[in-house]
Amino acid sequence: MHDQTNIPQFTTAAIQMNSQQDIDSNLANIKAAIIDAKSQGAELVVVPENCCSMGQQFSTAERFDALSTTMAEYARTHGVYLLAGSLPCPYRPDGMVVPDGRLRQVSQLFAPDGTRVARYDKIHLFTATVADKQGSYNEAATFEPGTQTVVAPLESGDAVYQLGMMVCFDLRFPALAQRLRQAGADILSAPSAFTYLTGQAHWSLLLQARALDSQCMVIGAAQGGDHAYKDGNTRQTWGHTAITAFDGSVIASHDSSELNLSTTSDIDKGYAVVMASLDKQAQVQGRQKLPIFDCHRLA
Repeated sequence: MHDQTNIPQFTTAAIQMNSQQDIDSNLANIKAAIIDAKSQGAELVVVPENCCSMGQQFSTAERFDALSTTMAEYARTHGVYLLAGSLPCPYRPDGMVVPDGRLRQVSQLFAPDGTRVARYDKIHLFTATVADKQGSYNEAATFEPGTQTVVAPLESGDAVYQLGMMVCFDLRFPALAQRLRQAGADILSAPSAFTYLTGQAHWSLLLQARALDSQCMVIGAAQGGDHAYKDGNTRQTWGHTAITAFDGSVIASHDSSELNLSTTSDIDKGYAVVMASLDKQAQVQGRQKLPIFDCHRLA
């Protein structure tokens, strides 16, 4: 066994939420989760897709700038990198308003000083027929797909790690994970809101598969539980937030759709925290032993 005494490790936290349509309540849960994760040593905190509201995309998009400012302030106040899941945004990265009355689904990374390090616009939009109450999903009716892959730096002491950014349905496309690795990624972020049925069938497999495809740590921060919409409908999401190592092994997970698993706790938190550290040396050695990107012939 090799000595790991002086090997730097980068500590991450994936947050599971059950976001409803009360933005202020969701923000309070995000803030509490960041404080909790920071107290456990987290340097990067990843919150889920649709972290500020499930549904109500257009009214939430009207607050994109203000909500982004709040997220930046959370990162600065608590001294962490914050991967702010996703927020609906009315304009493209160049500032142009999204045409045809649509939005962009935007994931942002904020640094510990509050500056925005990166913006990633979700490339792959969820299209599926599912045997649940909603039946069919067509994210492209609301959102315009992004066009650019994004890898962003995470500084920790003298070390710099590279974060490849994904969102939810992106996990079904191995070519994206591979391209992020080719661009230098060490870690992939995957804030998500998988439906209960698609998550039950594929969520864990996809996290592990993309880790194997890219030889990166994959952080799957998920929505979980029932989400009540103002039109009276309810959407169910799978949860099961997990962090997977470069070799496909699950390092840590929250093995439920529900947030509060303890029957003895008097406190019902509005979030669950999953913690794991990136062992960069083990990852480098694993890539050297199985150099799949030196062998790749189709990408």
